[in-house]
Amino acid sequence: MTPGPRAAGERDVAAWPLAGVVVRARGESVALRVAVQRLYALGCEVRFDDAPPPAGAPAGWLGVASAPFGMPGEALPECGIGWSGPVGVPMAGERDVQAACGIAHVHGRATGGPRALRLDYASVCAGVLTAQALTAVLLALLRGGPALAARTSVAQAALLALTQYIAVATCERSDPPVLGTPGRTACSGEGRVPPFRSADGVPFEIETFDAERWRLFWAALDAEPKAVAAGWPPFQQRFATATCTLPPALGETAAAARYRDVVAAAAEAGVSVLPVRDADAPLAPSPASPWRLRELTGVAGEPSGLPPLARDARGPLAGLLVVESTNRVQGPLAGHVLGLLGADVVRLEPPGGDPLRGVPPMAGPTSARFLALNRGKRALEADLKSGAGRRAAVRLIACAHVFLHNWPPGRAGAYGLDHEDLAPVRPSLVYAQAGGWAEALPPPQPMGTDYLVQAYSGVAALLAGPGERPAPSMMTLTDVLGALISAEAVVAALVARARSGAGVRAATALIDAARLLRATPPGRAPAGPRVTPVTDLAAMADDPAFDGVLDRTPQAAYSRAPWTFVPAHRHEEAL
Repeated sequence: MTPGPRAAGERDVAAWPLAGVVVRARGESVALRVAVQRLYALGCEVRFDDAPPPAGAPAGWLGVASAPFGMPGEALPECGIGWSGPVGVPMAGERDVQAACGIAHVHGRATGGPRALRLDYASVCAGVLTAQALTAVLLALLRGGPALAARTSVAQAALLALTQYIAVATCERSDPPVLGTPGRTACSGEGRVPPFRSADGVPFEIETFDAERWRLFWAALDAEPKAVAAGWPPFQQRFATATCTLPPALGETAAAARYRDVVAAAAEAGVSVLPVRDADAPLAPSPASPWRLRELTGVAGEPSGLPPLARDARGPLAGLLVVESTNRVQGPLAGHVLGLLGADVVRLEPPGGDPLRGVPPMAGPTSARFLALNRGKRALEADLKSGAGRRAAVRLIACAHVFLHNWPPGRAGAYGLDHEDLAPVRPSLVYAQAGGWAEALPPPQPMGTDYLVQAYSGVAALLAGPGERPAPSMMTLTDVLGALISAEAVVAALVARARSGAGVRAATALIDAARLLRATPPGRAPAGPRVTPVTDLAAMADDPAFDGVLDRTPQAAYSRAPWTFVPAHRHEEAL
């Protein structure tokens, strides 16, 4: 596969920020193939070498051969991909990574024991992180910084995907579990709920964050009130625990109702409901750009304009200010990834702070799960429903390079903080929206949450083994991958902004993560014995083999940045 070049005209810069860049590629892993496709979509020409990847990058290697902007000396940016990376456990493929790094454990919680995902999930995440890293080191060059070599691995991608689960597991050693018992067996086999199945045979998922809406939905279907009350806590907490043990009576109630009656009850209660569709179910056509990149303003300013990158910077995004207004997983993790790349990230939070800060288990005064997604960020409290709060937000955004939010459709306009509202205030802003459905469903759209997206997109069906009923993974697959795609879009938009001077809008969605998972065929499974699956995340975190990839505090452990950056050398020397 040798994608052809794209013209590097000015009109291409917003949609194809890497137009004119030529990259060499070595290897054939899923991670490399995903990275190549992402770089190609950004405008790169990618040329495959016949040579194998270097010994230090067994899963693949990418090196910049030329670029239309200056590069100091003969050093050229590059990125190598390993399997184990800094983890001291030998791994030779996706299944080894899923076993050794806990993915099989977390995915299998809902059915009682470690279970591999039937997708090369860690490799797909690593491919996105690889394209993101190479784009970031090109941004460093545009900012006058040194040429950098990045290193990442499929294992590091897996650990980043599990950072909130690792934090909770390690924190619970000293803080009794409140959000359920992660290792406990949940409903399994044919009795597993959710997803539910209607009387006419339609499997479906429901979603609400509101206990009263939950009650009204089940009341409309004549469910037993005690079962409804008992089912709310595990349903609400499934995002955190990766389990959902519901009273069997709720499954029986759903099985007695026709799907059209389920839909009517959901509409009346304000609950979202969608069918679990087949793996080949049609989706709306993919957008022209996987990140929907376009100029924020019609008038380009001076090229670059971004602050120069210091030679001793802690990451390629150092010196850049990101303002985020996000909640739950997708948005905060996207901002966290930008922070791991060196950006200064400031959260806009409601008065009293993000409610997730107080959700047990606690790592000191703050939720361990919140810290897993928000460590190192500063915070400003502002009531965006008030004029004073919105003015405070605008003043902060006027100084920022990036504004990131994951609000539902229409909220940005209601706040007066849409891209059109902010363009006069900050014409060079990168405006990033991390949504749920984008154009995949017409308005009014259901809630854009992980399990609904897995169900409707066909990802849930891809996870089912022979003879099994499709069910979304309780591990938040599209939330995490959607966050990585959102951060990838921001880095790409910053490159476009540095090349043209114009602000750029980037809009991504959870459905984009689902599309990528559906479009990525599995790689070849290596021969030989498999790694024994992890069955205890806390024990894994204590293992010295993970010293190089986890930050351990007295309260909890967290995943470190999934890449390292060092000064680049000539490619021949690196190989």
